[in-house]
Amino acid sequence: MENKALLVVSFGTTHEDTRIKNIDLLEKELQEAAGGIKLYRAWTSKIIMAVLKKRDNILIDDVKTAMQRMLDDGIKEVYVQPTHIVNGIEYDMMKADIEAYKDKFERIVCASPLLTLDDDYNEVVKAYANIIDNGEWNLEFEEGFVYSKDDTAVVFMGHGSDHHVNSVYAALDYRFKERGLDNVFVGTVEAYPDFDTVLKELKKHNYKKIVLTPLMLVAGDHAKNDMAGDDEEAWNTLLKNEGYQVAVVLKGMGEYEGIRNIYIRHILEVIGDMKKDVA
Repeated sequence: MENKALLVVSFGTTHEDTRIKNIDLLEKELQEAAGGIKLYRAWTSKIIMAVLKKRDNILIDDVKTAMQRMLDDGIKEVYVQPTHIVNGIEYDMMKADIEAYKDKFERIVCASPLLTLDDDYNEVVKAYANIIDNGEWNLEFEEGFVYSKDDTAVVFMGHGSDHHVNSVYAALDYRFKERGLDNVFVGTVEAYPDFDTVLKELKKHNYKKIVLTPLMLVAGDHAKNDMAGDDEEAWNTLLKNEGYQVAVVLKGMGEYEGIRNIYIRHILEVIGDMKKDVA
């Protein structure tokens, strides 16, 4: 066991509150699921790591540094779990950095991001459907806001990317509707479906209220500013200007047990598959 390690790779965040509730918690549960093997952390956002270093004197390894650190520590088998939502640009960069070390370890195995295979979509929808159907989000709402499927839409804001994998957001939107959640809409802050696309779909119905929540692992800058902020370009403001009553649920995806369990399934699948070598 001392020669094996778990490397958890995240995009990262400069917000300690959401890091603790999402990245830290997920890392802990992944390590426990992996049998308690040594845990290493790496982030892929150089901007975030630079901010933390300058602002808080906190040093976070990038993927290459973490790989070298494990090599120096005598690790021989590396199991990698990315916490990214999709197999996009950040994931591709992570894989390239790991590839450079494939001949230096006895074994490197890389698990999948959240939305990769068909079962992943179904499980994400199921995790949120249980919350939506049971009205559990009512506990998060301001006084006077009561969720009802008849007059309330649920809008998820993802990050979005110009990577070809961006189509997963539209595909996830379809999955929610296939599950019977016709009032759920998925958009992105930086790609398609964008806010205008989501708004166009909302206006086809008679919704009066909106539940607005991030489709991101952490509730960081994008969630707090682009989604929940008060400036004129924030989705919260734009929706209110359209006459909707908006309730913001500022929780990263990592705060939901059903979502964390998908990542745990991914890492357990590769740890159990001793014939699958991926670098």
